[in-house]
Order: sequence, then C-alpha cells, then structure tokens
Amino acid sequence: MKTLPSKDEIRQWISQNPGLAAKRDIAKAFGIKGDQRIELKRLLRELEGEGVVEKTARRFHEKGVLPPVAVLQVLPPDGNGDLYAKPLEEGVEEGPRILIILKKGDPALGAGDRILARLAKVDLDDYAYEARLIRALGSNPAKVLGIFRAGSEGGRIVPVGKGDDKEWRVASDMMAGAKDGELVEAEAVGGRRLGLPAARIVARLGDPAGPRAASLIAIHQHGIPDTFPDAVILEADRAEPVGMVGREDLRDLPLVTIDPVDARDRDDAVYAEVDKDPGNIGGFVIWVAIADVAHYVTPGSALDREARKRGNSTYFPDRVVPMLPDILSGDLCSLHEGVDRACIAVRMVIDAGGHKRSHRFVRGMMRSVASLHYAQVQAAVDGSPDDKTAPLLEPILKPLYAAYAALARAREARQPLDLELPERKIEIDDQGRVTSVAFKERLLAHRLIEDCMILANVAAAEELIRLKRPLLFRVHEEPSPQKLEGLREVAEGAGLTLAKGQVLQTRHLNQLLSQAQGTEFDELINLSTLRSMTQAYYHPENFGHFGLALQNYAHFTSPIRRYSDLIVHRALIAGHGWGKDGLSAWDEENLEETGKLISEAERRSMAAERDTNDRYLAAYLADRVGAEFAGRISGVQRFGLFVRLDETGADGLIPIRALGREFFHYDEGSQTLRGSETGVTLGLGQKVIVRLSEAVPVTGGLILELLSVEGATMRPPRRKGGKYQPRKPAQAAAKRRLVRKRR
Repeated sequence: MKTLPSKDEIRQWISQNPGLAAKRDIAKAFGIKGDQRIELKRLLRELEGEGVVEKTARRFHEKGVLPPVAVLQVLPPDGNGDLYAKPLEEGVEEGPRILIILKKGDPALGAGDRILARLAKVDLDDYAYEARLIRALGSNPAKVLGIFRAGSEGGRIVPVGKGDDKEWRVASDMMAGAKDGELVEAEAVGGRRLGLPAARIVARLGDPAGPRAASLIAIHQHGIPDTFPDAVILEADRAEPVGMVGREDLRDLPLVTIDPVDARDRDDAVYAEVDKDPGNIGGFVIWVAIADVAHYVTPGSALDREARKRGNSTYFPDRVVPMLPDILSGDLCSLHEGVDRACIAVRMVIDAGGHKRSHRFVRGMMRSVASLHYAQVQAAVDGSPDDKTAPLLEPILKPLYAAYAALARAREARQPLDLELPERKIEIDDQGRVTSVAFKERLLAHRLIEDCMILANVAAAEELIRLKRPLLFRVHEEPSPQKLEGLREVAEGAGLTLAKGQVLQTRHLNQLLSQAQGTEFDELINLSTLRSMTQAYYHPENFGHFGLALQNYAHFTSPIRRYSDLIVHRALIAGHGWGKDGLSAWDEENLEETGKLISEAERRSMAAERDTNDRYLAAYLADRVGAEFAGRISGVQRFGLFVRLDETGADGLIPIRALGREFFHYDEGSQTLRGSETGVTLGLGQKVIVRLSEAVPVTGGLILELLSVEGATMRPPRRKGGKYQPRKPAQAAAKRRLVRKRR
C-alpha cells in the first residue's frame, strides 16, 4: 500500500498546483485510493484547522493565496482611474488587492460588476494580483430602501434617503407580498428603459413610522451588519470566565468604572493614589484597567472576522448594534461591579505637573468595587454623595480628582484643540417616540475619565514603539492649506485674527477660539474650525494626532466596541509574550488594510447615527410645522443654507429659491451667499429666525423658511398658491429639456 504523504508535502503540492487542488486531484497526484482517502480527508481537515490551507468552492489552496481563476467584484475606480476588484470566492471574506488589466475589445466595467477572471500573482506594493477578464457575469444589484406604494399593476418605491427623489417601479410579480405604506428593501433589476427604473422587493421591514424604525432604516441604508452569523454566536456561547494562570492579581486594587447612566458596556476602570516616592512630590500613580477582549476574540476566529468586518459598535438612541455578541460585550468582557474580570492594565506615574514619568503594562485579573455614572460621581465630589458614593469619596473619588487636576495642568501646557460643541441627547420612550431633546451636560467627571484614557492610549503607543511591535496608530493630520485659508477668511470677516506664516499648532487655533469666546461670533468660529479639520483614521504609520497635540497616540481603552483597540491589545500581548492570542502574522501583514476597513466602518457608523438622529428630530418637530424658531446658519451651499435650531440642535435646509426674490451668488472661499440686488450677505454663524415649513420623519428632512437675519427681515420669495413648493430635480431637468426642444 502506498505511503500517505506528509502534511508538508500536501501543502507544497497545493501551493504548486492551485488550479488542481480539489480532493480528488490531490488523491490522484499521490496515488491514494480506497480507505486511504479517509486518511487524506483527515489530513486536509487538520491543515485547514491549522490555518495552513483554506477550502473554497470545493478546492483547497494555500492560505492567503487565491486560485488561478476566480469570481471577482469590480470596485469603484481609484484616483488614477484604475479598476481594482475583490474576490467573491466562497469562504473568502477578505482578499488581497487585485488590479484589473483590460485588453482591447474587453467590455467596459463598472463598480459592482461581477466577472470571472484569470489571476496572476505579482510582487508589488500597490496590489498582489493582476486579473485578466474571461467573461462578465453581471452586476451586483443596486440596493433600494424606501416606502412601497401599491398601484394597479404592482407599485412603486419612494426612497427614504434625504435628497434622493428617484422612484422605482415594482412589477406585480416582484412585490414579495408587500403592503401599501410598508418600509421595504429592494434591488434593481434589468436594464434602464423609458420611465422609472425597475426593482424587486427582497425584504419587508414593517411600518416606517413604527417604534425603532428610524434606526432600522439607517442600519439597512448604510449596510451595517446587525445580525451575527451562527458560527459567531456558537463561538461566543462557548466562552467561559478566565482563570488566573499567567495573570497578575489586581483584585485588591479598588478600581471603579465611571460611565453614562445608560451604559451598555463597561470596558475601562480607574484608580489613583498619591505617589509615595519621595522623589515625586505632588505626583500620582494612576491605574487604568481595560477589558481583556483579546482572550475571547482570537486571531482568525469567526468572532474575529465578524468584529473586523463591523469595525466598531454603532450607537442609536433606541438600540446598539454591537461589535461583539452580548454574552461578551454585556457580560464576560464587561467590567461589572463585584465580579472577577480579565484585563490588560497600565500603571502610570505622573508628576505634579501631570506629565507621565513612567508606565508598566500587565495582563491581570481585577474586580471593580463599584459601577458608577458621571453625574453620581460629580454630585459626590460637589458635596452631595449618595449611599453608594459616600464610602468611596475619600479613598477613591477625591484622589482621582486630584490626579485629574495634575493632568489638566499638563493638558493646558500641551494645548490640544479646545472646541466647544455641545452634544445633544435624544430620549426615546418604549413606543419609540421622542420624549425630549436636550444638550448633554459636560462635567468634570467626563473630563477626568477622558484624560485618564488619553494618558493610557499614549502609554500604549509608546510601549509598542519601545517594543518595536507593529500597531495601528490613531492618526489626525493637520488641516490642509486650503481649509486653513478658508478659516482665516471667516475669522477676518468677524474681525478676528489667525496666526499666519508659521507652522500651525493647536494653540494658534485655541487663541482664535478664545478671541471669539463670549462674542456673537463664538459659534461661528467653533463651527468653522471644526469644518477645517481633517478626519481622523487608523494607520500602521505614525503621522501624529494634531487635534490632541500628541505625537504618539493609539486607541487602547475600548476593545469591546472598537476593533482598533483589540489590535493594540494583541500587539501588547505579543510584545510581552503573554500568550498565543497576540497579534498574528496575518494581522501584521494586513494592518494597513485593516486600518482602512475600520476607518471606513467608523465613518459609516457616524453617518448612520447622524441620519437616525435627524429622523427622530424630524418626528419630534413634525407637529410643530408652521412654528418659528431661532437658530444659526451652520452650513452654506450653492443650493441653500443649513440652519441649526437653538432649541433642539436639529439642522434644516432653507432652499436657495426660498431665500428671496433676488439671485444669490455663492462664494465657496468665504462660505457665503450674497444677494445680487440688496447685497445682503448670508454666512456661517449668523443668527436667524426661521419658520418650519416641512418635517419628514422617514427621511429626517426639515425644510425651513428664512424670516430674518441678525434682526433684519428678509423679503419673502415668490410663492405659488401661498406655499413654497420646491421643484424636484427631475422636474427641473424635464422643464429644461422641454425649453431647449421648443427653441
């Protein structure tokens, strides 16, 4: 009987023959017959379990290597017009970068098209494969989310996206049983013909005005994964509490968690005490302990793949879409009061000026002595402790505030960007109705936790730099010269100055904000400064954090809800040799791609959260149509003005046609609209009185009418039938075509 090949021999053969790597091909190559096929199957399962090979579409191939022929999906062109693709092979969730090489005669390809292509591996920095078209397979249908309106022969879908006026036709055999007025998800079908484009309903989502519909719309509209695959739930359900092996016992440290009153997870705990070192008079020792998520979410696991895809948890007023299943995020990883929890903690020593002198990381076991909320802690320190905080006041809370006072001195010297932008909180009742909209109070307790977390994040970045370990930095680059010049123009228009001709630092922007503080231009300058900032992102290269005025910064303190922090935890585990669940070779090789994915996921969540808030605010204001509100101009565009209402913080649009009877010139540099006849100038930050003309909860749209600017009454626009009626873009285009035809 022929001897079975070793696992290494099988791996080498699969690597050399990627196009023939079905089980029968492997058996034929090694002359394996009869009962030996069972042993071959066992060896292949072991290789797959060890992560050496992967099985896709009944073929085995070396892990991380694509087969020579694969199904791909075309991605949008990059800045140079080049087309790239991602693999759609069964079982391949993330793939390498693939450049499409088209030859003369190949059909034009667009984003979403699916193709069968021949792949060639290349050794280049920009991409790993080149793809040559075999044949086009069709497109990935466009997704549609909207309200179904039944008709005599099927119906139509009215989109719920703000600013989207394109409707879709649904044939009677593609309704999937949808009822009139239901919220539905559909996909485009067929080519574009005369009339409305066609769509097929694929999911019925219920009453668009029902409880929690606002966040449901955002989840579907932005493609946020909100259900966990069975394999992920199975892994989470198998998780068990962690033992003490290989951990430092921190259970005697009186760590506390301080979170919002409605916190859904608790991933950080703090403790501070006066440093007893005689060489550090006035200094403190600060402990920050963070949930050890890496123990449960190991590299390459189903939990890991799902967490990487989600990137972060997404928070709505009525629900949370977590990065991890609740048994982990709400239980085993959450640092609940009075229970043992695995953690990665950092002990930091600061001097009297709040500067970090040293730090030490440990993988430990902690036990929180109390789960507190911000207002409760602040009330205790301000002289009104309750039964829970009274015994904690002297030994725990006051030392924390004293340590914070030192950190505040360091922050003042560092001068991070100090914007004053109040955050609003939308309260929802059990029926999904908005009961109140208020601005969150900013307490010293918030700043205390924020400064402790920033210090721990700095320590994590510096530790991994010292260990020469790869990681994802939190990067925030300085504003572009163009945006900075725009901010300078706004400042000069307000009679303020922004330093010029020197390297920009956050202290220069803080000086501008300080000049505006307490004046009529306060909100204008804060908004304009915010708009001049670049978006923060994750990257394995360290470009610094401009907004925080820090050179070394990484996210370490929230691994329950951010994948970036989990990567940093794994890097610390690998760097200190704390276990086999540290950063894997695959993690290291794909850090840049991971950073890009989770940065995009973060922006996706922010957009979904913003849209949901807009929908809830529109529902809250729907019964006040016709009422007048005070506000400030928060945005200026060619098509109109955005106004933020003082009472709720809601943003509404004043269409350009509703501004008055004259033509308005748009100046992008100064962010203003200027009337051609009156010379009236409308710009950021101006106080206005507006009337609410329309509130559409399903889209979150608010349409406003401008009544006065800085106390001066505006001339009313020409009206039809006594009511402003904005023309839809499609109607406007049709009218222009008709005019040209008549000419």
